Parts: sequence; C-alpha cells; structure tokens
Amino acid sequence: MEVRSEYPDMSRRAGEIFRRINRFADGPMTRKKLVLIFLVVIFFMLYVGPTLMNWLFGDEYTENGQNACQQHFLQPFERALSEYDAYLRHETSATSSSLSHNYVPYVGNGLFGLALEHDSHLNIKYRRTLSLPVYYHPLYIVDDYEIKEFTVADYKNGIVNRFQCSNTGIHISYQYYAHRTIPSLFVQEILINNPSNKPRALKISTPRVSDWPTAVKQTIKLHQGIDTKEYEVVTGMIPVPESENVIAVAVVCRKMSNVIQVGSKDSLDLLIFTTIQYSKPVKKADYATQKDIVEKLAIEQMEKVIAETGDITALRKLRENHSRVWQGLWYTGFYISDSKAQGIINGDRINATIYSILSQVRSYEHEDNMKTSTKSEILRSLTYSEGCYEGHSTLDALNLWKPLNSLSSLNAVASVWLLTLEKQGCHNLLKAGASGVSQAMILSFGSLRFSNQHLEYNIEPSKLHRDFLFRRINYGNMTHVNISVIVQEDNKAAIFVALDRSDKTYYACDAGCLDSPVQLGPYRKYFPVKLTEPLTAILYITADKQHMEDLRHAIHVKEVVEAPPHENHVIALHKHGHSLGGLNPLFWISIIVLIVVFHLFLCRIIMNEFCDSGVSYRRLYNRP
Repeated sequence: MEVRSEYPDMSRRAGEIFRRINRFADGPMTRKKLVLIFLVVIFFMLYVGPTLMNWLFGDEYTENGQNACQQHFLQPFERALSEYDAYLRHETSATSSSLSHNYVPYVGNGLFGLALEHDSHLNIKYRRTLSLPVYYHPLYIVDDYEIKEFTVADYKNGIVNRFQCSNTGIHISYQYYAHRTIPSLFVQEILINNPSNKPRALKISTPRVSDWPTAVKQTIKLHQGIDTKEYEVVTGMIPVPESENVIAVAVVCRKMSNVIQVGSKDSLDLLIFTTIQYSKPVKKADYATQKDIVEKLAIEQMEKVIAETGDITALRKLRENHSRVWQGLWYTGFYISDSKAQGIINGDRINATIYSILSQVRSYEHEDNMKTSTKSEILRSLTYSEGCYEGHSTLDALNLWKPLNSLSSLNAVASVWLLTLEKQGCHNLLKAGASGVSQAMILSFGSLRFSNQHLEYNIEPSKLHRDFLFRRINYGNMTHVNISVIVQEDNKAAIFVALDRSDKTYYACDAGCLDSPVQLGPYRKYFPVKLTEPLTAILYITADKQHMEDLRHAIHVKEVVEAPPHENHVIALHKHGHSLGGLNPLFWISIIVLIVVFHLFLCRIIMNEFCDSGVSYRRLYNRP
C-alpha cells in the first residue's frame, strides 16, 4: 500500500492561491476589484477594528462597552418594562417631543413636582395640579463627558432612575424621588463608578436660581454626624396667577463643589437632600411673616432628615418607606390586552397616565406629620364611593389621553383628569388623596359605579372586544373585587368575578338580574354578557341578597338576549393591526409581486427558447 503525504497537495494549493493574488494585484483596476477591496476593508473595520483599538488603547471605553453598561443598568427593570410598570427613555428620544409615546420623566408627591430633564425647575400646587413654577433648579448632574444617557421611570416604586455610560469608562446612576411620607423632601442618590486605571475629575452642574427676582440666598451650617456641612437656603415670593396674592417659598439644599474627584478603580456615593416648604396664598403685606415661617420649617425638616439618616440602614428604610406607599397605590389596578390597531390606548399609555396623575396628589394617610384623626377621616372617605363613577368609560375620552411628552402637557392632562373625576361623582374619593384617585381612575376605565348598595358595570357589550381585568376594587374596608372580561375563541366576551378577600357574603347577577343571584368567592364565577333593550348595566354586585332580588323588579327591560359575537375583522384589527387575519398586507403584496416576476421570467425563457430555435433552424436551413 502506498502512503502519500497531504502536505505537498496543501503547499501546491497555497502556492496557487498566492499566484492568483499576485495576478489580481498586477492586473488593471476593474470595478469588480474595487468592490472586492471595499468589502474586505468593511470586514476589517467591523470585525478586526474594535479588537485592534482595544489592544492599542488599553482601558479606553468603546461603544460595545457603553452597550454593556446599558444592559447592566437595565437588567433589574426588564420585567417591569415588559409589563409596562416602567418606562425607558433614551436621551435621543427626548428631542422627539411630537411622539405620542414619549413620556417626560417626572416625580411628584402632591406638594411639589419636577420633570427630570436637564436643568428642570421645581413646581408647586396651583388649583388642581403642580403647575406653578418655582425657578429653583435642584438637580446635580455630571455633564463633563460624552455620555450615552437614558432614563427609567419606575412606576411601581415612584422612583426615576437616570443612567450615564461614558466613553471613558465612567458610569453613573441617579435615583430621584419626591418622598411620599415626608412630602417636603426631594432625594437625589448618585453613584459614580470609575473602573478605569486613571483617576477622573468630573464637572457637575449644581443647583441654581434662574427667573426668580425675589429670591434671597444665605448659607448655613448644619451638623451631619460628626461633620458640619454647608447648606444653601433660598427664600422668595411667587406671584399667584390671576391674583394679587403671593406664596412664600423656602428651599434648603446642601452646597457642593462643581468638580468631583473619583479615584481609579473606585466609586463615589453622593446623597443630596432638598427640602421645600411654602405657604398658602397670602397678601404681599403678610409675606415677610410667612417667609420666616416657611424658612424655619424647611431648615427644621432638613435637620430632622439628616439626623434620621445617619447610616446606610436608615437610608435604605427612607427609600423603602417611599416605595411602600407607591406600591400600595398600585394595589388596585387595571389590565387591558394589547391592541395593534391605530389610535388605540394600550397599557403603556394607561400606566404612564396613572403615574402622572398620582404624582400630582398627596398620600395624606401615609404622611408622617398628619394627625391620627385626619388619617381616620381620610380612610372613611375611601370606603364611601357612592356615585363614583357616573360617566361613560374614560378609555373612550380622547381628551384624557393626550401626549405626556412635556411638563405643560402632563399638567394639562392631569388637570382634565382630576376635573372629570370630581364632576362625575368621585369627589369623596378625591378628598382621600392619591389612594382615592387611584380607585376613581380604575372605576372610570370600565364605567364601574357604586350606586345604592351595589356596584354595577356599565358598558356597552359592543365595547368588550379586548380582554380587561379590574384588580382589587375596594368594596368597603375589607373586600376586594376582581372583574375579568375575556374574549373567547368564538369571539364572544365573557365575564368572570372573584373576591380577593371579603368580610361578608357577596352576590352577583348579569344584565337584567333575571337569573338567581350567584354567590361569589375566591374562585372565578362565570357570567355571560347579555344585551338588553334598553341598555342597562351588564353586571351587578352587592352584599345584600334581598336588594339583588328586588333589582329584578326594578330594572325594566323589554328584551334580554346573549350578546352576539364580535365580527372577525374587529378582533383581527386588534390582534394584527389590520382586518386580514394573521397575514400582513405586505405578505399578499409580496405574493402578487412574486407571481408577476415569475411569469415575466417564464415569458423571457420562452422567448429566448423561441428565438434560439429560430436561429438554429435558419442556420440549419442555410447550411450548404
């Protein structure tokens, strides 16, 4: 047996490749050669370039590093973002103010509010919303480097997170919140991390006063543990629009240098408190007295906060107390299935709007300085929902769902919402603050109404072409009601009702209440959607069984039938964005184009064959 080595073959192949390359280089420069050279250069830049740059410049940060930084920061929010419990805004999207889904990052607690854009100013209460500007800009922001910046508004915790990923390796995280239990407190938590081998000096923008001519500044020293820190106190008057009265405002914030040093392989934590106090509208003659009062209150509040946050445990508790209140505000909630139809309200817009409205209202029952008697009165208001909500579903009111892409538009939307709820029978819930507003908004989505010893679901059956869930509706102090609407496979909507918890026995009946009352419990009970003539509520819930028996004779209807299924094109419009089922119109256009191209190609082949056959025949015929 003869054994041959593969090496001679490999050397011959390598030599052949080199000869081809030499012939390619020696020959004239053609268009084909230019294209090939261009593709090789692109390949080198995309795949070899970044590695070479990292090797040459060591710890210099690349675009890949910025993307890794972004992924690191966003990882804890992935689930919240997917469930619309948070909103991600890139710095580039902030300039697209015309986009309807570009929500301005905002924090507020009913006493003051702030749009968390660069160089934003404080806003205080005027009429129903936080729309009166105080031109004090409280934000500390690092702005010394080319940075990739994005913001995450965490709705469930009431915290706005800003992240900055620098091309030099620095990455910075900010947490902002208007504290719920200490309503005069604005908190900024800043963490600067420098993983590079070089120390960095960062330029940071500091609080300032802009268009506030009556503002007066002074510097005081407050004890912070064993150290003494300098704090700036700013006081001034704010004119009340359409009035001769003024408001006395005082702001206290820590003073810091505008340059910060961060060592190599090191990190730096900054904790900045700002306290805000202001008076009710007063005459100008009384301003001096009110100025001294609010200034004293703001300083005292700052001293108290400093004393109570002396260690990391106390600081964590401060944040947890704030988040706990916000999580409680979302305890009653609403879910709606996504729709791809044009101009339809989805969960992202709904949650962003709820968060914006709740940020405009105080949580009185959770505030530390509220008297026990006042808190008890507020809790009683939460249990009395008679008459709320009287109007049509607010999901159909386009004026309530305008864009939230600027501070002025956010304030306008909040004002219309609070006015609507107040005039549609929810004034008692609104007196209870943010908890009552949350309840009222959820009721308004489904036109759910507490009326004369029962809760009724007032909506036209034709509107139930998407899935809904009304979660933990308060029925008195001790009962939570869950109402689901699910579109079945036959395109008919069905209602399911369950009690999250209850202090007594509850019953329900469908439209007309002609059937016997159904006792509710922790497991879902089914109710068909029925159509009545004239239209009535499609569901009634009460703890008084006799009252439900009486409703049968009090609801006067001519006809009660099961609601017909929705048309296929309506369901397809929500599921796919068009009425052609699961296939996009581009699919059908592509099929048509392919058919036309195929026939043109076929015609060309036939013509070529015919012409070639004719030429061959003539050649054969003319052959000597």
